[in-house]
Amino acid sequence: MIPIRDTIPRRHFPFAVFTLIAINVYVFIRELALPQGSTEEFIYLFGLVPARFTHAAWAARVGFPPHDYWPFLTTMFLHGGWLHIIGNMWVLWIFGDNVEDRMGPFRFLAFYLICGLAAGVTHVLTNPASTVPAVGASGAIAGVMAAYLVLYPHARILAMFPILFYPVFFYVPSFIYLGFWILMQFFSGTLAIATQREVSGIAWWAHVGGFAAGILTFSLFLRPRETPAAPTGLA
Repeated sequence: MIPIRDTIPRRHFPFAVFTLIAINVYVFIRELALPQGSTEEFIYLFGLVPARFTHAAWAARVGFPPHDYWPFLTTMFLHGGWLHIIGNMWVLWIFGDNVEDRMGPFRFLAFYLICGLAAGVTHVLTNPASTVPAVGASGAIAGVMAAYLVLYPHARILAMFPILFYPVFFYVPSFIYLGFWILMQFFSGTLAIATQREVSGIAWWAHVGGFAAGILTFSLFLRPRETPAAPTGLA
């Protein structure tokens, strides 16, 4: 299911979301402009390679700088292709504006980065021997989706499901859409561990880690006057 839009109108212009999208697009364009043959080196250096932090001897042998933890941050702003960045930025735009409404731009930015860092740590812990660089904002965006789920559980998501070449549009409650999404990440991640390989090359457990961080921490970033006694929409 591809989300098209939600039914919750924004109250303020989403400055933080817009800025994050602009930075991601700028970095992606810079990736595309790299000289031929340099892109892979760039992705390995600034993407998240788990073995770089768990196998020091291997990391030193292949030339990774020692004691460099910046990739936990920089990996959030790298993408592997047009579909990758368009999909991530589209989902951030749909769900991020309403969460930023409840947090404000600076709190939202801090929340986003914390969820992204949690996603990166989770990926390293669940794939400690991987020498494949993980890139993308999806772990941080998973945290935003988690906050949206709790804050707006009864919002409706207009989704599109392609049947052959015919797109079918329908509305689905956000708790069903996002609940189904995180279950898919969890089961796919479990399958990846069971088969000892990265299924489809996607860092499923990074998504789970970012989502869990979002659930656990979102209330700390709400504007003080908006901190609910019970999750909004459940009363």
